[in-house]
Amino acid sequence: MADEPDKTTATDKSTDAPGRATPPSTVSSRFSSSAPRSLIQESRRRFKLLVVTFGLMLSIAAGFAGGWVGANGRDTASLNNTTSTATQQKLAASESQLIASIAKKVGPSVVSVDVVTESAASQQPTDLFGFGGATQQPQSQEAAGTGIVISSDGLIVTNRHVVPAGTTSVSVTLSDGTEFDNVKVIGRTSENDSLDVAFLKISDLKGHKLTPAEIGDSGNVQVGDLVVAIGNALGQFNNTVTSGIISGFGRSVQAGDQSGNSVENLNDLFQTDAAINEGNSGGPLVNSAGQVIGINTAVSGQGQNIGFAIPINDVNGLIKQVLKTGKFERSYLGVRYIPLTAAIAKQLNLKQTEGAYVQPAPDGADSSVIAGSPAEKAGIKDGDIITAVDGTKIDQEHSLTSLVGRKAVGDNVKLTVLRDGKSITLTATVGAAPAS
Repeated sequence: MADEPDKTTATDKSTDAPGRATPPSTVSSRFSSSAPRSLIQESRRRFKLLVVTFGLMLSIAAGFAGGWVGANGRDTASLNNTTSTATQQKLAASESQLIASIAKKVGPSVVSVDVVTESAASQQPTDLFGFGGATQQPQSQEAAGTGIVISSDGLIVTNRHVVPAGTTSVSVTLSDGTEFDNVKVIGRTSENDSLDVAFLKISDLKGHKLTPAEIGDSGNVQVGDLVVAIGNALGQFNNTVTSGIISGFGRSVQAGDQSGNSVENLNDLFQTDAAINEGNSGGPLVNSAGQVIGINTAVSGQGQNIGFAIPINDVNGLIKQVLKTGKFERSYLGVRYIPLTAAIAKQLNLKQTEGAYVQPAPDGADSSVIAGSPAEKAGIKDGDIITAVDGTKIDQEHSLTSLVGRKAVGDNVKLTVLRDGKSITLTATVGAAPAS
């Protein structure tokens, strides 16, 4: 079993997105002398003529200047509008070209996944009169999703819920329409694991060489970054391309199908406004460089343009493991813990408000540190608070499970631990999660 929060004790809360930047202030864009009477009159007459002449000249000049300013003002405004429109068109064309180039680069690495699942036989209940009790035969159901090619020899990563337990057959279709049957499910995370991933392998490529996607670094993602989602929308429109931005990160959600069954707790997710539809599950969320930085996994049924994706760094440990050994082994530390928040810390009377709290077990109960686990071998004890993994702080955006999940089985990790008010460093070797 993989490390996971004690869901009966604590409830994860999604963090608020960074606050809106305050809009910049808007600036509007935004002098008598004594002389003979005749002389005085003549002077007055001449002065009057001078004034009239000067006034006429001033009026002509003002009219000319006004006309020039008006004409040039209109020309300047027209020029500014033309320049603004041209700039906008250039930016729009540039963004369109960028999205087109991303789709062209990543498209060959995206596959449509078609699945047939079979429900188990069930016994109908008997009513008060003895009727019923008949056995309901297994029923087959078809579904579709998306996958990401991670190796040229046919390894594919997708969501666990795309190929759930009970899957009887899987086929994949490339972007060029080539279809492969008899695809094997190498492994999937357990249903109570917050990481919703599975791995597939095409048994016979029939001479084809696949194009693996380029994996990026989701740790560098910022709110507002341009992203593109590619997937088999609605299970029938393969390699549909949509674009948007990263709207938030560190989200925790409860996800399930439309019937409300199989509710899963998913943590540490990206939020995006790029359109994600049914069938997009398991497909890539890529950055402006055409690198996969997330795996599309859920969409809000209560809002518009609210989709969620698993940061690719949380899957890197598993990807490295499967590429190296061909086997699926979930990275495992071996502790049961409570993710701390300020509210939970107050309830537990703890000063530390962030981290993974290895809560002491009640009398007679098993320790929260699993016997024989990597955590026990490293010296983790009940009552410890693990505050960081390899220097990365455990908080609302980074859970212990996701940070350990970034490592492959056999990797060493440094754990920063708060014990009795003192910080110590312990080294653990990541193990493989038990099958049960």
